[in-house]
Amino acid sequence: MSAMSALNITKVAVGCASLADLERRQKGREEGGTLFITTRYRPKRYEELVGGSIYWIIKHRLVVRQRIIAFEEAADGRWNIRLDAKLIPVRARPKRAHQGWRYLKASDAPKDFEGDEAGLAALPSNMLNDLARLALI
Repeated sequence: MSAMSALNITKVAVGCASLADLERRQKGREEGGTLFITTRYRPKRYEELVGGSIYWIIKHRLVVRQRIIAFEEAADGRWNIRLDAKLIPVRARPKRAHQGWRYLKASDAPKDFEGDEAGLAALPSNMLNDLARLALI
């Protein structure tokens, strides 16, 4: 399944007040360019999610995504969602907080920073947050 047609999910980055907080949380957990998050239940549509992305909600906005590589059952019966360690900033979009995850069709997902916007992705996360909050990006 191509990334363009893959299904995505949204998830609140619990305890993260900024993109920098999420980056710090994940930094030490990377192994070989990937990391995983653990969840109690595997999404019913998990096969459609492989190749898609998890879009992280920080302060009621979708701000960054990570590509979903695989779903792996853990020894304790929980599920690990294997993610590409690279955080890809997206054009921030308002999104209400929710528990668990919600599916997000590719057609409804925010666009990545591209071309001339790539320089924006290099800005400090606090500045990006402020620009997005002011609807300047």
